[in-house]
Amino acid sequence: MSAAAPVALIPSEDDVKLAKEAKRILATRLKTHRPLDLRSEESSIRIPAAAEHLLVQILDEMSRGNAVKLIPIHAELTTQEAADLLHISRPTLIRLLKEGKLEFHKVGTHRRVPFKSAMAFKRRIDEERREALAELAAYDQELGI
Repeated sequence: MSAAAPVALIPSEDDVKLAKEAKRILATRLKTHRPLDLRSEESSIRIPAAAEHLLVQILDEMSRGNAVKLIPIHAELTTQEAADLLHISRPTLIRLLKEGKLEFHKVGTHRRVPFKSAMAFKRRIDEERREALAELAAYDQELGI
């Protein structure tokens, strides 16, 4: 990651309203897969279609009042950042690293977790949770609960 991580700011009520409107307008364009041309009084810029998809996702989160933070895919996370991403405690993350359940490497004495590895682990545990929930639901139906 870069030296200074971006701060995630909670959107104001005005920001939420603006985000809802901007998302509504931009979302209608997503099927075109063409670059987006933005104009202001001073200049005009062209945004890649892939970035427009991200912008709509950002606006969606902001329209719900959520703060947003972008992390590059190639990024390496600190153990605290990885723990936060996985919604687990840092000691639990350290245990998973020691058990070899999650990839990491050391930079000096500090552990770094590749973002891709953390996301793959998150998808895996989310899938396991969905399967367990489906089993419980099936069991409840068997019992007539």
